[in-house]
Amino acid sequence: MRAIAITRPGGPDTLALVEKPLPEPSRGEVRVRVRATAINRADLLQRMGAYPAPTDAPPDVPGLEIAGEVDALGPGVERLAIGDRVFGLVGGGGYAEAVVSHERALAKIPANLSFEEAAAVPEAFITAHDAMVERGGFQGGDTLLVSAAGSGVGTAAIQLGRAFGATVVGTARTQDKLDRCKALGLDVGVIPDDAGRFASRVPPPAVIVELVGGAYLAEDLRCLQPLGRIVLVGLLAGAKAELDLGMVLQKRAQVIGTVLRARPLEQKLAAMRTFEAQVVPLLARGAVKPIIDVVMPLADAAKAHERMASNAGFGKIVLQV
Repeated sequence: MRAIAITRPGGPDTLALVEKPLPEPSRGEVRVRVRATAINRADLLQRMGAYPAPTDAPPDVPGLEIAGEVDALGPGVERLAIGDRVFGLVGGGGYAEAVVSHERALAKIPANLSFEEAAAVPEAFITAHDAMVERGGFQGGDTLLVSAAGSGVGTAAIQLGRAFGATVVGTARTQDKLDRCKALGLDVGVIPDDAGRFASRVPPPAVIVELVGGAYLAEDLRCLQPLGRIVLVGLLAGAKAELDLGMVLQKRAQVIGTVLRARPLEQKLAAMRTFEAQVVPLLARGAVKPIIDVVMPLADAAKAHERMASNAGFGKIVLQV
């Protein structure tokens, strides 16, 4: 099968189209003929040697989310059949024509979504829903703040917030991205100043989905409601932050870190089942939708990485396999 491999740690030029052996499913697993995959920040970090793949994933083939058709079954598979259209998260290996996955880590694609649209869903919507609801304790009617609102997770969180009855606030670096987010359900959009300040210009949120990190964390704490929750998902602005711990105590605030890729299998499967029950029906009736920036062929993976690194896109970058 064809796959995109990381030939050595470095820039996008280290990605190469190669031939790999076709994987075979083990007990409880299925093989998926991948039709589309999507780019994530974790892929860029893995390419640079800063985010190794889990031990059960290919060490040199990135890709965390896939959409395709089941084409082989391992022993003991009960939920899926050959020919089923499925999508889901994998530990790695998504930039390839085939990948194996535990059957419970996959969900059936709603009939109204293409493979390219489906590939833009799992990482964004599972991460957003898990951060908001499972980690952040979001309840209908809460005010939700989403940083990097124009990112894949950001656009998913905005739509989920709207669907669940939130007042949705978002930050982004350009007015164009905020304008496009308003069509998705953003109520208040703010461009942080050059120092990353925005707290004085947003209504106090109960839950914050923080995708930027760095200095944004201090601003999150300043604007957060008492008893509010900051769920730290990404570190685009860096891994270091200075916090007023007195304010943490005064507001009885919670700062919660979360990552999906490093969780034990059973926790990943639980997140997938929650997504299947609560988000897939919203996708099926069009209440939320994947936002695609651009679709490129698998062979253009290096160009796709360059586009993500530029921060110029809005939504997900998809590779057609």
